[in-house]
Amino acid sequence: MKPQAPALHDEYDALILDGEEVEQASENDLWFLPGPMEEEPDYLPPGPRAEPHEAEALDDWRKAEAAHAARLARVAGRVGALDDRLKRGPEGWRHRLALIEAGDLSWFAGDRIGPDRLALWISMRLWGVHDDTTALARVGWAIRRLTGGPGPEVDLSAFLDRRDPENLDDEAEPFADRAGGWLDLMAQAAELHPITRACAGYHLWSLAGLGQHGDRMEAAVTAARIAAGEGRGAVFAPLAMGGAGGLRASGPPADRLARWLDGMETACLTAMRHLDDIEAWSARAEADMTSLSGKTPRALRAVLTEWPLVSAPMAEALTGASRAAVQRNLAWMEAHGLIREMTGHGRYRMWRI
Repeated sequence: MKPQAPALHDEYDALILDGEEVEQASENDLWFLPGPMEEEPDYLPPGPRAEPHEAEALDDWRKAEAAHAARLARVAGRVGALDDRLKRGPEGWRHRLALIEAGDLSWFAGDRIGPDRLALWISMRLWGVHDDTTALARVGWAIRRLTGGPGPEVDLSAFLDRRDPENLDDEAEPFADRAGGWLDLMAQAAELHPITRACAGYHLWSLAGLGQHGDRMEAAVTAARIAAGEGRGAVFAPLAMGGAGGLRASGPPADRLARWLDGMETACLTAMRHLDDIEAWSARAEADMTSLSGKTPRALRAVLTEWPLVSAPMAEALTGASRAAVQRNLAWMEAHGLIREMTGHGRYRMWRI
């Protein structure tokens, strides 16, 4: 009996091998079944990404500020120089820069309000048949906020002139609550430099639920006021003069802050060059107009310093002089190369220095 044992084991092993081969062959024949889950390509569209937690978002901005510390210091110096220049200059300089900044922001926001339309709307509340009065009102709000008043972190609802209507849907979140969420974020970022806080606040604007009504204009004006810090001359830090590339929203916080600093530096240099031109023109005009008598020449110089474009009705309303005196002095200044007519029309003419 013992010599037969190996034969039984060999037969048993052969049966096992035959069974495995049959099973493998049967699996290979099942070509119509899907492969393993991990090998299937993912054809589904990407789902909504989870918003970063508030603390994580602010940590990213803190890291971005540390990475750009040298550039931030240089831009802060530019803002400080502009603040000192405006503190020593006449009040009209601040108004002029606010008009220019608001006009550039209107183009960035898509309203595209030209300086002539803006001047007529702000000074005399005049508008054309094809003008968008809502857009004009929006840029008018921007000018008011860029020239003075309490800052956004005091009362954001009052700063934005936004109040919830009485018939607000019960399911809708009140604006005061959304504003409170954004203000809480700004309070948590209190240790950041005002320029960095302004950049973070601008890019966190829609995250806080504030992006429903003209959000880009409102967010930019709010950030411009925050970036100025506690300046005594500059009410706002320019963002859009010379281009609004710093307001583009893309990339991580480090990239956004880098563009923000570059854009703000360009805007500050543009504003300083503009003030240099205004100061040089004022000195030249005062010297050339010494032979003219009366109060109108001096008042007209102040108006031309404060407004980028001036029409005769505007000058009459702003100086209190007669139409004849205004037109006589404008003609004299144009003849002596102090101002230039910009429209080229016989009516509705406007001048600039």
